[in-house]
Amino acid sequence: MHRALNQDDDHNQDGQDLLEAVLARDNLARAWRRVKSNRGAPGIDGVTTAEWPEHARAHWPATREQIEAGRYRPQPVRRVDIPKPDGGQRQLGIPTVTDRVIQQAIAQVLIPIFDPGFSASSFGFRPGRNAHQAIRQVQAHVKAGYRWAVDLDLARFFDNVNHDLLMSLLSRSIADKRLLALIGRYLRAGVLVGEHPQPSEVGTPQGGPLSPLLANVLLHQFDLELERRGHRFARYADDVIILVKSRRAAERVMQSLTYFLQSTLKLTVNLAKSQVAPMSECSFLGFTLVGKKIRWTEKSLANFKHRVRQLTGRSWGVSMEYRLEKLGQYLRGWFGYYGISQYYRPIPELDEWIRRRVRMCYWKQWRWARTKIRHLLDLGIPLKAAIQHGVSSLSYWRMARTPVTQQAMSNDWLRAQGLLSIKDLWCKAQSYGPDKG
Repeated sequence: MHRALNQDDDHNQDGQDLLEAVLARDNLARAWRRVKSNRGAPGIDGVTTAEWPEHARAHWPATREQIEAGRYRPQPVRRVDIPKPDGGQRQLGIPTVTDRVIQQAIAQVLIPIFDPGFSASSFGFRPGRNAHQAIRQVQAHVKAGYRWAVDLDLARFFDNVNHDLLMSLLSRSIADKRLLALIGRYLRAGVLVGEHPQPSEVGTPQGGPLSPLLANVLLHQFDLELERRGHRFARYADDVIILVKSRRAAERVMQSLTYFLQSTLKLTVNLAKSQVAPMSECSFLGFTLVGKKIRWTEKSLANFKHRVRQLTGRSWGVSMEYRLEKLGQYLRGWFGYYGISQYYRPIPELDEWIRRRVRMCYWKQWRWARTKIRHLLDLGIPLKAAIQHGVSSLSYWRMARTPVTQQAMSNDWLRAQGLLSIKDLWCKAQSYGPDKG
């Protein structure tokens, strides 16, 4: 595969030679490694990341020639609907692996050009920046007395990006017209819906490696406007919170910024979902602030409990080893993100709830009275108590909370089986934060 990508000469890189930089051997190899590590589903050609090296050996020389000659036409993206936690659908556009590699190669060349000029209050899809930094900046503004939030919701942002405006902004920093033309063709590549391709006259589909950078290029104009007006804010992709000191100021800012977004950036503000409210009543990246403390939202917690119920469902016919592995992966990931919440009170109760659900799964898996009695005896329960519990007709959920089952499947025993303690995960996450709550 590397031989297929290595058919190029060294070029001098300047404003006119960005396409050569995109197609440079090292840049393409790095792009492929990134696409490969991200895995992802195949595009409309059905070629997977595992199959792509062989595909590239056969097709990349011709593809490269077409790109250099300005004749390459990206294939339409494959539309996939991803369920949202709130019950809606998020539409992703999955490019072919070839187009993902090319887009990633373009992004790697353009990020060093655009990113240094982006706002310090922009945190999404940028090197060295993340959502935790964004919510902590909001926290800093709240501590400084800016407690009223302008919570703007951009309706279907990625689907509504104006191509002409975006290309005009790109052309201010990209002198290579060949690269601009290639980006334009990616914007207009279209979407395959069912078996029918549909043109894309607006929008930049979520799912392609280039889309996050293009979104930041457009929304940087919004950041500049906010900075020009002296506002305190934090933005992560199309999620933005502006902080002011009074309701009256917040309402005035909401009205003027809605006009700016719709008239200047050609974006639609969802007025039904946008709001002016104290920050404690707003959600930003799954968090809110109560007083000056970061907390996960009730919605985030509800989604967490729903997923844990799925992973600890009695009807999921998998081994306990596999179940605990998957549960552990989810808990690590969730607390790796939401563990910066400074609200400890629900943690012990959640820990107990998860342990009870896991005990319930063991009790269900043991199934027969004879098996239950044998396991209880092995775990140190006296014969009489083991028999009484083994033949009990109480529900799995009620049995999971009896003193005998809790003694048999003790916290230490569950930990030895691989069950993680969310108290430990929360404490670990807190130890990395600048604020100990």
